[in-house]
Amino acid sequence: MKTTRRQFLQGAMAGGAALTLGATPPEAQARPNLTMPPKALGLLYDSTLCIGCKACVAACKESNGLPPEFSTEDHLWDTAKDLSGKTKNVIKMYKDGNGTQKDRETDGYAFIKHSCLHCVDPSCVSACPVSAMQKDPVTGIVSYDEKSCIGCRYCVVACPFGVPRFQYDTPFPKIVKCELCNHLKTGDKYQYSACAQVCPTGATLYGPTDLLMQEAKRRVALKPGAISKFERGQIGSGNTHETVVKAQYLPRIYGDHELGGTQVLKISAVPMEKLGMPELPERSFASISETLQHSLYGWLAFPAVVLGGLVIAAKRTSRPDDEDKV
Repeated sequence: MKTTRRQFLQGAMAGGAALTLGATPPEAQARPNLTMPPKALGLLYDSTLCIGCKACVAACKESNGLPPEFSTEDHLWDTAKDLSGKTKNVIKMYKDGNGTQKDRETDGYAFIKHSCLHCVDPSCVSACPVSAMQKDPVTGIVSYDEKSCIGCRYCVVACPFGVPRFQYDTPFPKIVKCELCNHLKTGDKYQYSACAQVCPTGATLYGPTDLLMQEAKRRVALKPGAISKFERGQIGSGNTHETVVKAQYLPRIYGDHELGGTQVLKISAVPMEKLGMPELPERSFASISETLQHSLYGWLAFPAVVLGGLVIAAKRTSRPDDEDKV
């Protein structure tokens, strides 16, 4: 079969018009933020109750079998300065001026706990190409599977909090991040996070995220000078202590809206940006990136659809050789 130039051009125009009218790839709908899992677990960190003892850092290392990390020459103490391939949880200090007043922005100091926030819509899970990062659909705990990991470190780049860290100093490296001591779970029993177990003041409290949110709102509403009870360890355990509220809480719960919410909540008397927590939008980065990816894939497929339409149009307008002869 043979096609003349006129027939090809006619078919191409017809096919192009048909594709323009009916085969244009639809616009990708924006993916909304994921919602909080039904039985989400997390932590509440209260900076005003933290005394900087770092018992949580030591307990985390012991629970997870992590080696000490030295930042001094004497190598006598585990003195991790930041999250790393050896440290999943760290306490940092904010200081301004003479640093004499606790929980004061000016001429004061405050503590902040850094570890995985277990985002409701985690960027690390969205970025991982092999599902080595997974979010439990029930508890919402973001876990890591080293057997699936290919070492691409996309999760390290994707996390807006800088939490996942890669082990560069070992022949068999893996990603290190807090998994809320998920390894302590045996059957239906779950021994909660080591950092919350050892906190002497209740600065780190473990439990269902909805209950932690209620407790965070209660504490934020407290006024300096008020006497209040604070739970230790696990919320609802009844292990409480009573103390005088010394600091003026700021009316903010970090993790309530950031990137669609996190399961680790933080409250303080010093602005969170001063404590090293980034200012983030309510829409998750994962929802934005996945929407763009779906749009891109759709448009990449469009040229193939157009070419296929032109081929079909050309075949439909082709005639036997003898019909092309005069």
